[in-house]
Amino acid sequence: MDCQQSLSSDASPNDPDTDFDLDGDTLREECGVFGIFGHPEAAAITALGLHALQHRGQEAAGIVTFDGHRFHSERRLGLVGDAFSRREVIERLPGSAAVGHTRYSTTGGTILRNVQPLFAELHAGGFAVAHNGNLTNGLTLRRELVGRGALMQSTSDTEAILHLVAQSRRGRFIERYIEALRAIEGAYALVSLTNKKLVGARDPRGIRPLVLGELDGCPILASETCALDIIGAKYVRDIEPGEVIVFHRKDDVIQTEIHKPFPPMPPRPCIFEYIYFSRPDSIVAGRSVYEVRKAFGAQLARESHVDVDVVVPVPDSGVPAALGYSRFSGVPYELGIIRNHYVGRTFIQPAQSVRELGVRMKHSANRAAIAGKRIILIDDSLVRGTTSRKIVRMMRDAGATEVHFRLASPPIIHPDYYGIDLPDRNGLLAATHSLEEMREMIGADSLAFLSIDGMYRAMGEPGRDPAHPKYADHCFTGAYPTSLTDHTDVEPQPHQLSLLAEAS
Repeated sequence: MDCQQSLSSDASPNDPDTDFDLDGDTLREECGVFGIFGHPEAAAITALGLHALQHRGQEAAGIVTFDGHRFHSERRLGLVGDAFSRREVIERLPGSAAVGHTRYSTTGGTILRNVQPLFAELHAGGFAVAHNGNLTNGLTLRRELVGRGALMQSTSDTEAILHLVAQSRRGRFIERYIEALRAIEGAYALVSLTNKKLVGARDPRGIRPLVLGELDGCPILASETCALDIIGAKYVRDIEPGEVIVFHRKDDVIQTEIHKPFPPMPPRPCIFEYIYFSRPDSIVAGRSVYEVRKAFGAQLARESHVDVDVVVPVPDSGVPAALGYSRFSGVPYELGIIRNHYVGRTFIQPAQSVRELGVRMKHSANRAAIAGKRIILIDDSLVRGTTSRKIVRMMRDAGATEVHFRLASPPIIHPDYYGIDLPDRNGLLAATHSLEEMREMIGADSLAFLSIDGMYRAMGEPGRDPAHPKYADHCFTGAYPTSLTDHTDVEPQPHQLSLLAEAS
């Protein structure tokens, strides 16, 4: 996509006095896509849909519409509400068809020319595309396209799709579009708009999600079902892996075409949609994200419980897993950490003493719930460990007598190339430290991760089948589901394999 940016970290993960933003050590969201065809309020509905998908990216947002004669585009840096809350902005987006995008950069910097949907005038007319995912051959394609004379206007891998469609010699647009899809590798959920069609496409492994909805007889494509809920739309179904779906008008009736241009292959949806990315109220592949996260917590309690007084979630991502842990273990659940939702992502910190206080701007200890108690902290995942260390220290400062840390996912020991914001191996704590080293660094009395088989059992499987894994779990196992043309050196290291054994 154009949707992930590696964690910026000049700081050493062992330096406790760098980076006091607790959001700096979390997984970052990917991107959200939305499209609607045939509705007179297309722009306003798209803006609402992007509001619901804001958690998937907070760097920028954009909407492109078509009014039957010409295309209109509004692309802004910042949050959806900042960009599209004013009536005059929506009024500049007339038309009954629209595509929208909310972005967290994966490739390309945070600059306006990378904000999606990207748009180009092709021989047959305008073409806008919004992309969630990441192309693992994007750099290779870019070099080839530039070598053939393409003039790139952005640094986003998504732009390659525009050029591939433009350079195709096929006759019909959908044939050129499919030819472009056959040239790309990696993960993608695409929503595209022409002067006649709304097109959705999902990668052959189904790594990135895409759902179909309906509002007042008009088709909608969106990254998650929560975007349908906010506008009162009906969920119809998931777009299948490898499916291309096309909506167009014929005799004033919206028609649907379905193409399946790829040979069937076992789907490998991204497990992180359940662990972290999707909103808890979304349904992904027929499963409630909220219920799955509670099941992760319950399985974690089965595997690594110790005698404590309270279970405390790290808000907000650890809340469902902590509820599941508490329910299974019988240990009371307490909000031992209170999150301030009204603090932005940036804060001027002119002096080190003020930087030190920055950790408490977003998260504060609820002393009454934890003082004098043995606690288990539950979080969704661990990346660099800086956040976890600060939270453990906060709990001890608030009077906790023991602090045990549990992660509702396995240790992350491999980078991601499909749109998840993860640093390279050297920035992943679990890739460079043993379990005991991590525990000491974090300062917890004990540390444990959900096992890989336990993760699968929480998903209703007997365990992970190494020959045929059902999910894209490469961050834990190194088993990447697609070719990695632009990337090398992805084999698991001996230390990582031993850590996997420890966690299982």
